[in-house]
Amino acid sequence: MSFAQRTTFCGELTAQNVGQTVTVNGWANKVRDLGGLFFVDVRDRTGIVQVIFPENTKAELRSETCLSITGTVQMRDEANRNPKQATGDIEIAVTSFEILNQSVTLPFPLSDEAQMEKVNEELRVKYRYLDLRRPSMHRNLKLRAAAVRKIRSFFDNQGFIETETPIITKSTPEGARDYLVPYRLNPGEFYALPQSPQQYKQLLMVGGLERYYQIAKCFRDESQRADRQPEFTQLDLEMSFVTQEDILSLIEAMTKQVINELIPQFSLEKDPVTDFPRLTHAESMRLYGNDKPDLRFGLQLFDASELVKNSEFGVFASTVAAGNFVRGIRYPGGAQLSRKQITELEDLVKSFGAKGLANFAVINPSEDVEGSRLMESGVRIKGGISKFLSETEVTELIKLSEAKEGDLLLFVADSWVVSCEALARLRLQIGTNCGLRDPRKLAFAFVVDFPLVEWNEDEQRWDPSHHPFTSPKAEDIEFLTTDTGRVRADCYDIVCNGYEWGSGSIRIHSPELQAQIFKIIGVTEEQQKERFAHILEAFQLGAPPHGGIATGIDRLIMFLINEDNIREVIPFPKMGNGYDPMMDAPSPVDEAQWKEMGLQPAAQPKV
Repeated sequence: MSFAQRTTFCGELTAQNVGQTVTVNGWANKVRDLGGLFFVDVRDRTGIVQVIFPENTKAELRSETCLSITGTVQMRDEANRNPKQATGDIEIAVTSFEILNQSVTLPFPLSDEAQMEKVNEELRVKYRYLDLRRPSMHRNLKLRAAAVRKIRSFFDNQGFIETETPIITKSTPEGARDYLVPYRLNPGEFYALPQSPQQYKQLLMVGGLERYYQIAKCFRDESQRADRQPEFTQLDLEMSFVTQEDILSLIEAMTKQVINELIPQFSLEKDPVTDFPRLTHAESMRLYGNDKPDLRFGLQLFDASELVKNSEFGVFASTVAAGNFVRGIRYPGGAQLSRKQITELEDLVKSFGAKGLANFAVINPSEDVEGSRLMESGVRIKGGISKFLSETEVTELIKLSEAKEGDLLLFVADSWVVSCEALARLRLQIGTNCGLRDPRKLAFAFVVDFPLVEWNEDEQRWDPSHHPFTSPKAEDIEFLTTDTGRVRADCYDIVCNGYEWGSGSIRIHSPELQAQIFKIIGVTEEQQKERFAHILEAFQLGAPPHGGIATGIDRLIMFLINEDNIREVIPFPKMGNGYDPMMDAPSPVDEAQWKEMGLQPAAQPKV
């Protein structure tokens, strides 16, 4: 098909082009028919330009019709100029045009960003090829491409070699379920799609590559959340002859350089990224209740167990006596909350396992509110458990929590695990309610010294907290068999604004130590030979000390555009259950394909 090809892009036209004859190719973003006079906003990937057709033009111009427009650039009338649009001072007076492909009625109002926010998300994913035409989606993908280019440039300049690793590989479970691929030539055998390039990148270190990186596709068959997809993209890297500090310094330098260059380039509403603080895993759990704290605000948790172990409030005393914990958090200005609002907070912590939420408020001493208590120290408290607390308990709790007049103190009395989960969620909610989660800030941090293993109560075994190739800290190796739970790993996460952004570790390179770790986590010698013979054998052939890290490309773009849903930064995402409504995938395959694979479909349940 021949057509008039563009001489310029829509978004590049300015007043300097006035008088020139140009051709643009694109889509009709908006069509305005003013009684035989057509005004059309034509859009391509660079922007939008207004075109005006000759009066009484005979054409059926619908939104999203694909067009080729030739005309003369002219200034708009002063009254019709649009300062909010890059091309708002000019327009194209059409001399000729072609309809390259007419559009039928659209499934959603593509040109109206405000209305698009109300469109059902599954409908947007079903018609993703339309959704991608929106300038906001173009910007997301341009930002993503720029970020990847800068990442590549950084590591190329650091002497890394970009290397691809296989997509069909061996199933060696790493935490989530594998996606399996039947092997046609030997029915009953399967490849797996990689959850990460973990073993391959370690084998690259054995191969002497020393500095590897990859923009890697990974696949995990796990429960979907707003920040997860079954297939995702990560920056994956590995280095030989390095310490943990080498890796942390490198990834911090890369992150700051890439983001701080992107901020002005894309006019992102973000403050420059500064140095990353460091927390041990134990500190993070104690102060914030989780291992991915949002450090844009303080409000650290406090442990009141020792202070209230003899409290007249029986729930506190019995909790501590049972070996559990009474922990709390300060809600700034929370004394003004209504009973309904406090109940909503209680419902929140209950949804994460807590039995309840005790509280009392610190108020102005001169406010003789009914039911309040004026303490000898001059502090007045009200509500919740205030009538059960002694003078000493109130004084010490206020001191411990750093509460001020007008604050509300909230407590969870439960196990360590439940108190962590419930209070971590409560802390985030308080941060949101109080406007403390500043969208301009990117609060990166390292969390280090994770436990090597975690006890799986259901399976009655130790599970790796990271993956089975993570090295224990040298000073803790002596406790592997005598006090396994206290062993820390040379493992580290990068967190940002309440999300895990990346994770890595120093790896095991000794075959004897690797075999010992496999044994601890319940991998038998037979299973080791079956699943991991390749890597155990490689470790016997001069494997160097090595370590690495992987960070999420998708999540990085989420951070930069203040987006909570990862689908907004992926060109063709899946829905929450892994379903692709655009391609109608997954979907059945025909009988011939089943036979070819030597398989048969599962029997369907009788209705």
